[in-house]
Amino acid sequence: MKKVKHLFLLFALLFSSLLAPVGALTDNSTGASSATSTSQSSVAAIKKRGKIVIGTAADYPPYEFSVKENGVSKRVGIDIDLGKQLAKDLGVKAEFKVMNFDSLLVALETHKVDVVIAAMSPTPERAKSVDFSQVYYGDNQDIVINKADQAKYKTLKDFDGRVIGAQNGSEQYDLAKQQMKGAKLKRLDRVNNLIIALQSHKVDGVVMDSTRAKAFVANNDQLKAINPHFKTSGQQGTAVAVAKDSPGLVAATNQTIAKFKKNNTFDRVYIPRAGKYMSQRARQNTVWNYFVLGVGNTLLITIFAVFFGFLLGLLFALLRWSKNLLFHSIAVAYIEFIRGTPMMVQVMFVYFGIGELIQDIPAVVAGIIAISINSGAYVAEIIRSGVQAVNHGQTEAARSLGMSKQETMRYIIMPQALRNIWPALGNEFITLLKDSSIVSVIGVAELMYQTQLIQSATYKGALPLFIAMVIYFILTFTLTRLLNYGKRKLNRS
Repeated sequence: MKKVKHLFLLFALLFSSLLAPVGALTDNSTGASSATSTSQSSVAAIKKRGKIVIGTAADYPPYEFSVKENGVSKRVGIDIDLGKQLAKDLGVKAEFKVMNFDSLLVALETHKVDVVIAAMSPTPERAKSVDFSQVYYGDNQDIVINKADQAKYKTLKDFDGRVIGAQNGSEQYDLAKQQMKGAKLKRLDRVNNLIIALQSHKVDGVVMDSTRAKAFVANNDQLKAINPHFKTSGQQGTAVAVAKDSPGLVAATNQTIAKFKKNNTFDRVYIPRAGKYMSQRARQNTVWNYFVLGVGNTLLITIFAVFFGFLLGLLFALLRWSKNLLFHSIAVAYIEFIRGTPMMVQVMFVYFGIGELIQDIPAVVAGIIAISINSGAYVAEIIRSGVQAVNHGQTEAARSLGMSKQETMRYIIMPQALRNIWPALGNEFITLLKDSSIVSVIGVAELMYQTQLIQSATYKGALPLFIAMVIYFILTFTLTRLLNYGKRKLNRS
């Protein structure tokens, strides 16, 4: 019920933000934004909320990754342990938000998270947007290769003409781009996908920090890590990212890190613990439990998106028919703008942009809103085409019988239009079910997101994808049968 309330409230706010002038957004991003950042990211504000929200990627062992324990998926690793200890030192609970690595700083800047603990290097470019703690674990940059190729590669020059993989948005990608100009770069959102690509010979090497490289090599005797001696500048290692102008939180984070460095907690406790979890994960065989939550959220998103998308489509189809110039213009602007922008951009805008207005908006709710709004634009045009397909003589006959315009539309035009547009609506609903996979970019644990977790947990590339394809087919085939049943019912009426 709480999610439903969020949906109704946020739909109204979304439309007002979509129509807001760009200048207003610019104003909000200056002094007001800085003040908001300071207040929301202060230690006092976090203690008042009783929790600290930590952004992470959960695909980067031994720093942060997912395992299954007693049938339950959980986040583990060096960064997870550090986040929990930071929360304990602040006297609050730790809440982890998992998303793609290249979305983490956006989430921090838009106040979706309080800190980012995700094996992030404190580069000068990133420091322009966020503040960093002191480095909590130092690292070199290695390249992981297949052990069978170890005689081929020793230096960066040896990779000329070869394909090199790196995580999107990472320091490793920037280093490879700057210092391996003779190589072909391939970037993916998840490092586990890069390792799968390496093992299947889609790439010849994967650039990553030495700690991560050692963890992979220790758990896979077919891999080898080499140090090609990248030239680096600035602080080397990983640090906690904090929103700008949050000195209190930076100081609190540094206190926790200093305590761990003094007690050698990272090398003595955290890395061995992460290695134990990695070994445990490598022994896991079953993948079915991961799919259960994914299918549930996929169906939840689809059902709500179909419902709200149809309502929005009907509303804006009526507004477009309106003789009121304002209503007509709003409908045209909505339909053309939504159909002219990618759904992925809309999903990220709702989550990160509208999240500026409403804090703590759940990712699944943001996904439902974005997909519903996208669908509404297409449904509006489907309904309009269906109404236009009804012979105009039907309207004239109804009006000659004394029926009002509203009665004519309700009892004469719409029933016939619905019969005409049913196949097109069915195609739109099936598309919604498949497009729900896009919300995985903001960390919604739908089917595609869970599939990626399975790949991360098992290092199997093709099998989880094949199973996901089969599940999507079963869902779409079932929906098609239901739509065909509805079509037969309409034809009989």
